[in-house]
Amino acid sequence: MSSYDLTHRPRRLRTSPVMRDMVAETVVSPSDLILPVFVRENASENTPIASMPGVVQHTLDSLVAEAKRARDAGIAGVMLFGVPESKDAVGSGALDPDGILNVGLRAVRDAVGDDLLVMGDLCLDEFTDHGHCGVLDDAGRVDNDATLDVYAQMAVAQAQAGAHVLAPSGMMDGQIGVIRAALDLSGHDDVAVMAYSAKYASAAYGPFREAVQSSLQGDRATYQQDPRNRTESLREAMLDEEQGADILMVKPALPYLDVLSDVAAAATVPVAAYQVSGEMAMIEAAAANGWIDRERMIRESLTCIKRAGASIILTYYALTI
Repeated sequence: MSSYDLTHRPRRLRTSPVMRDMVAETVVSPSDLILPVFVRENASENTPIASMPGVVQHTLDSLVAEAKRARDAGIAGVMLFGVPESKDAVGSGALDPDGILNVGLRAVRDAVGDDLLVMGDLCLDEFTDHGHCGVLDDAGRVDNDATLDVYAQMAVAQAQAGAHVLAPSGMMDGQIGVIRAALDLSGHDDVAVMAYSAKYASAAYGPFREAVQSSLQGDRATYQQDPRNRTESLREAMLDEEQGADILMVKPALPYLDVLSDVAAAATVPVAAYQVSGEMAMIEAAAANGWIDRERMIRESLTCIKRAGASIILTYYALTI
């Protein structure tokens, strides 16, 4: 028998799995999750992405099948990214109703209706031959305001294709207001906007660039946020909310939990976080070497993201979990 007179023993609430589950403060549910998916133009078979084990560039048929699996698993939605066969300087494939992203959105919406949220990545980087998220000026710099004109057209095209939610990821100043106005003027006032509000110029996007066969040379430091800065994320997020964003997002997730917590505390709309390709790749590489327990690490990472303030999580592990 203990010789210590301890009234407070926090371990009492950790004595069994049932006890721990009863008092758990943070629980990740399927309805919290969004599955990012890639669809490749004119593909006849799925193409594995080497740096993202288990993730593929889908054919249209397998994209629809994956969306149905997500629906049946109770996942909230799928976020579509297109991989076109050809690109140009202005990303015209993003506006084409017959472009791969719009075709993919239409196919998934036709298959799942309103039983799964169909979301479109609203950005030009997959469609431009230079790989930047906007159109370039004569000096080779991303032209913010000219890009906004294209984003407005892209928003309408995606809404017409059936997207429930548009996710502008280019970090152009004023993009949310312009997109919201374009949607409302075109009669798509019920289409929601999930803003990539605090998107950092991170080294963790490398595998994603393989996934979309990015043409980028250099970086996006002139428009994505500087990883050294924290306070400016609140300015970006509050501007997006003021301009009509329905959901705010922080990207990447785990390296920016402090930013996520800040945004969640200040926002009056739901907050999302994106567990990006590099975060997944690190888990997979460590697990493949036997250094970590893969399933435990997946669950722990998603729980940490939700605990920090995200009510919505974009993760390649949505079906896995």
